[in-house]
Amino acid sequence: MVVHRKEMHMKETFGERIRRLRKDRKLKQEQVAAALSVNRKAVSHYENDVREPSFETLIRLSELFRVSTDYLLGIQTVHSIEVCDLTDREIRLIRELVSDMANKNRELNGRLR
Repeated sequence: MVVHRKEMHMKETFGERIRRLRKDRKLKQEQVAAALSVNRKAVSHYENDVREPSFETLIRLSELFRVSTDYLLGIQTVHSIEVCDLTDREIRLIRELVSDMANKNRELNGRLR
């Protein structure tokens, strides 16, 4: 089972998206480079939109960050969270939490207008 949400970020470049995903997972460029079998400078170039990865590396990035290649490329704007290792109860609690947060944000946004 996968929980989806619409991406809150404005149109990100490929590099910005990779950097955000890396930082969200508290990974260093060196760690990403090792997982991709490239050097750290290549990861830096991807994040700074200096170079684009090969198809093979793009697939490895999608596997590393557990997102689709369409998401990495900015084609898809839905971000998924993998919940397959969670119990049904944990998934239900996450859904309730997400629903409560969404309701709170709607209320706050309504007050700000």
